[in-house]
Amino acid sequence: MRHGIGHADHEDIMRRKSGGLMRRATPGLQRVSITLMLLACSAPSFATHLTVTDPAGQPLATAMVRERPAAGPQLDTSDDGYPAPGVARTVAPEVTRFSDVTGRVEFAERDVSMEYLVRKPGYQDLAIKPAIETRELSVSLMPETDPIRLAEAKPASAWLGALDLGDRDTKLHFQTQCTFCHQQGNAFIRMERTPEAWGDIIHRMQRYGARLSSQDQRALPERLSAGYRKLRENPQLLADPLPWSPALTGITITEWPLGDIFSQVHDMLVAANGLVYVADNIQDRLYEVDPETNQVTVYRIPHREGERNGGLLAARLRNFPKHDSTSNAHSLAESRVDGHIFITPSAQRRLVEFDPATKAFTLHEMDEGFYPHTIRVDQKDRVWFTVALSNQVAMFDRTTKRFTMYDLPTRGFREWLNVRLIGVVFKLMSWGVPLANWLPVDRQATGTPLPYGIDITPDGKVWFARLHTDEIGSIDPDSGKITMIATPFKGPRRLRTDAAGKLWITAFPRVGDRAFRSRDEPVHALRLATEPEGRRHAVCAQRRPAARHRVGQRQPERFALHLRHRERDVGQHSDAAPRDVHPRRRVRTGRHGLHRDRALPRLARRGRAVHADPRAAAVTNAAHLEHLCVDSH
Repeated sequence: MRHGIGHADHEDIMRRKSGGLMRRATPGLQRVSITLMLLACSAPSFATHLTVTDPAGQPLATAMVRERPAAGPQLDTSDDGYPAPGVARTVAPEVTRFSDVTGRVEFAERDVSMEYLVRKPGYQDLAIKPAIETRELSVSLMPETDPIRLAEAKPASAWLGALDLGDRDTKLHFQTQCTFCHQQGNAFIRMERTPEAWGDIIHRMQRYGARLSSQDQRALPERLSAGYRKLRENPQLLADPLPWSPALTGITITEWPLGDIFSQVHDMLVAANGLVYVADNIQDRLYEVDPETNQVTVYRIPHREGERNGGLLAARLRNFPKHDSTSNAHSLAESRVDGHIFITPSAQRRLVEFDPATKAFTLHEMDEGFYPHTIRVDQKDRVWFTVALSNQVAMFDRTTKRFTMYDLPTRGFREWLNVRLIGVVFKLMSWGVPLANWLPVDRQATGTPLPYGIDITPDGKVWFARLHTDEIGSIDPDSGKITMIATPFKGPRRLRTDAAGKLWITAFPRVGDRAFRSRDEPVHALRLATEPEGRRHAVCAQRRPAARHRVGQRQPERFALHLRHRERDVGQHSDAAPRDVHPRRRVRTGRHGLHRDRALPRLARRGRAVHADPRAAAVTNAAHLEHLCVDSH
């Protein structure tokens, strides 16, 4: 139960059975993705064939089969459990495919012994380790008849969707504040806990950054304990997810092991050089993955002398078992001018620059701001990023080497005061004063408006989503004018623009994407056919108006996880007129900037990133990915 700017519950992390895995799925990515998918789609030969049947010998289609080294990942752990920095090492990826209508799956030839994990809803899981010379396999899955095991095999969303917390508003508030960085409803979350144990968890998550209201902090421990117990004892209350689509047979997922159980592999980007860069938020490491060769190189983000672990947020992780981070690397973007990569370090007032050619880091300090968050670049090679806790948007100009800070409007004096004193609050918390647990919190998260996602439309305007105020806003870089617009849905979190300038916005606490066109046009809801409702994230799709839509930036073909949907009008904007605000603008000296962000939209659980193969079939429903990519932040 934690905030989007928080870190993982260390109990949850301790129970994860493996480190972060970078994941890619296939369908529909073009140009940049084609290079990345050569390994999965252009294997020299499919030397291992596996056929999945039921006990009667009938083929089972859309059975998920994962191939991985039988000996497990052989990773270098010489640097305090992580690979030595700067050394490229070949890692053995895990590959997942789905059986076709004949029950058949093919895998490329490997020169080591492999293990195969087979899964299909309604059947018992199967794991086999055939002899290395085996080229033809046939396995039979037994139907699962135990209602408890059938319930346990359902996705986390089924459990969260069925969880009774009293009323709809409480449920939405819980989902907004308690699914930022991890799932609700998975096996670890839904285990038996007393109300007192839930109270301890909520207390810790408030320190990590959750804004669960004071009244819900008192009421939810009993409801969570009783609610999950009721579902465990009455599995028939869980809704059935939609069946897996036949389109899955056109998908290949490749996963590279990164980090360990203490890693928080966060955002990623696909760079112009064809490499993939992934930031480890808790361990201050940047992973460079070559999907052609399976080589992985790690680089340590430098710390300044005297900086405490956790940086400006040191108190938040004081009970975390292992972390080596003064920066908390968050989001990444790339300059098209020189290919340098820029990273927002959420625990510092700075911008981190990485040169992929020289492998050198440069730290650019800011004089203000608290929690650099999501980052984008405009057409003039200026860096824009949200600064979440100080309620600002920052711009860094590579030409003038200056930062410009845009103060966003607040919802009243209390919020204004909280925003102005946020640095003092965290300083006191670093000294051990538990202000996060003492200060009252309402369901509007007053005091923490939280500017979150950001993007640049083709006309040069900067758009951002403010999660806790149910607003989006824009900045005109020429005039400095800020316009705030209320959304008719709760929790706008991430947003993207397509080539036509349309914004695509995810509504965080509920399933469904929202497309915002302009201040004079309606908001359209794309209600994804997901059953049961309970997922946190939805994905925008292809922008052609016929049957599918695709989210993107100025070149939308780079974002290509396709979803078929039903489009449904949800009415006009809020009656409140858009507010134009002319902020106090402050200029601070800085150095360097960045350009284009090539990061892909994420569906996956922590440590996994998804992209797609242009030659594979479209995924017809988000629910089909629930079993593959179940959580993100």
